[in-house]
Amino acid sequence: MTMTADSERRSWTQNPDAVKRDILTVAVSEFAANGLSGTRVDTIASRTRTSKRMIYYYFGDKLGLYTRALEAAYLKVREGEAKLDLDHLPPKEALARLVAFTFDHHRNNPDFIRMVMIENIHNAEHLAASQAIRDMNVAAIDKLARICRRGEDEGVFRAGMDPLALHWQISAISFFNVSNRPTFSAIFGTDLFEDEAQAHLRQQTVETILAMVAAPPR
Repeated sequence: MTMTADSERRSWTQNPDAVKRDILTVAVSEFAANGLSGTRVDTIASRTRTSKRMIYYYFGDKLGLYTRALEAAYLKVREGEAKLDLDHLPPKEALARLVAFTFDHHRNNPDFIRMVMIENIHNAEHLAASQAIRDMNVAAIDKLARICRRGEDEGVFRAGMDPLALHWQISAISFFNVSNRPTFSAIFGTDLFEDEAQAHLRQQTVETILAMVAAPPR
């Protein structure tokens, strides 16, 4: 048995979770850059502390790895939302923090945006087959629904809001900011994507969503 094989076996037995996380991190980057058909498992293996054989051992095949990478990309944003601890904040502050987080997360994680764009090219075929992604996103809507309900109860949000529609509106702005940056920049220049302009857009996004949900004046 070669030294490389011995090292692989030790990785399996000593810290397989770390090995899988390492593989998924690289897989997200590769799939985001090259799509499902253009990504090579050999390339992912060369960028990790593992082998192609090990990747297939953990994930079955390239499609299995792609699905798990897609789940990992969604898990990252959902875990970030969970850390915000929004249930203990006043509803307006909770919503403002969630909107700002979404804007920042998408801006700082362009690979997530590209993964979603690629999955849209595939008509969400693989996402629809993932129970894990469905469960994650149901929880995200539940979180937003609680904020809306508290805001309505306190009289600061208008009644009858649809949390799913609100999630769509928050996501639409934050997603476009990343997904359309190349074409927007080519047409209008890059000024809006400088740090100062992005901070201003972030604040405008928060204020826009808060104004949209605000209860009408009596």
